[in-house]
Amino acid sequence: MKTRPLGPHDALIVADVQNDFLPGGSLAVPGSDAVVPLLNEYMRLALAGGAHVFVTRDWHPPHHCSFRERGGPWPAHCVQGTPGAELPAELRVPKETVIISKGSDLEHDAYSAFQGTKLETALRALDVGRLLVGGFATEYCILETVRDARARGYAVLVLDDAIRGVDPARSRAAHDEMVALGGSPVTLQDIAA
Repeated sequence: MKTRPLGPHDALIVADVQNDFLPGGSLAVPGSDAVVPLLNEYMRLALAGGAHVFVTRDWHPPHHCSFRERGGPWPAHCVQGTPGAELPAELRVPKETVIISKGSDLEHDAYSAFQGTKLETALRALDVGRLLVGGFATEYCILETVRDARARGYAVLVLDDAIRGVDPARSRAAHDEMVALGGSPVTLQDIAA
């Protein structure tokens, strides 16, 4: 699919590429390590085109409500200040990148990059109208971010080659929902063309 070139009204959202979601992490997403080089190239292309780059991260306090120890669905992960919460060294985050922390409220979980963050304020200030969304996990943070982006009127490109999910069947269903919401699936080849 041919897309218009990236420019200053575009923003790349790199969602939750953190050590705990990579192989060996407490909540490893299958195939997640294969996405990092692709996201590095997306970030390079975004900045070369004058687009903006945002990197989101889970930034949970200890004993967060989403953790199993408190009855939540997940093992403890991305706890503030721990190695698991850090961005991997292989992710080449440009100095211009804006880091968006989410899930830092002890009693509330947050999957969407918009939930409880200043992302929308930053996007509006930059006059961004189109988002490119990649990272982890397809059926959770990617889906919820795309839902919220479309509800707010943003055009969305879903980076098909640079997303990974936890469960294949749920990831396929999430992908179908994103497309039904108006998200356009693209690959690096489409963006680089």
